[in-house]
Amino acid sequence: MWDWSYTLFVLPDILKALKITILATFLGFAMASILGLILAICRRSQYKPLSMAVGAFVEFIRTTPLLAQLYFIFYVFPQFGLALSPLAAGVIGLGLHYSTYLSEVYRAGIDSIPQAQWEAATALSFSTRHIWLKIILPQAIPPILPVMGNYLIGMFKDTPLLSAITLVEILQVAKLQGSQYFRYLEPITIVGLLFLILSYVSSLGIKRLEARVNH
Repeated sequence: MWDWSYTLFVLPDILKALKITILATFLGFAMASILGLILAICRRSQYKPLSMAVGAFVEFIRTTPLLAQLYFIFYVFPQFGLALSPLAAGVIGLGLHYSTYLSEVYRAGIDSIPQAQWEAATALSFSTRHIWLKIILPQAIPPILPVMGNYLIGMFKDTPLLSAITLVEILQVAKLQGSQYFRYLEPITIVGLLFLILSYVSSLGIKRLEARVNH
């Protein structure tokens, strides 16, 4: 049933592709975290056209499939003069898609801050930058870290979609090895275990960060 020699044969190629999976995930999550915060702040803007435009953008991205967005970025953008590598397109696709979800997470954290704190900061003539960086965000972000961690794990599990734009990640390598040697058990099992390990390690990292921030 299980062939250890075949397992050791395919393992190096899968581990090599694992670097691409990790890189795409963490770069995409970094982009999503930054862009999501910007979207959340813009959606709270008193300038209604900006708030409505950002709200419509967020809803559009959230309600369309990630796969369709990846296809558009990788295959349609070149028609407008913007040709991206598979990795760059994948990172942008993941980052853009998840930024809309994180924007709602940020918004929930920001909305949890009592209105009295906003009014007190304004009454004390603090600058907008000072209010956000020193008062609001330090209180809004720690409670939402577990939810952000869940989206990081979700992004790991969505990286196989990047094979649709020719990015060779771990599941794609497993499928190629399986089709070449007509054995899928070992490579697919390895990939499943790697996703389990990555998700578990990520969850531990988020818990440690949460504990450190709340200390």
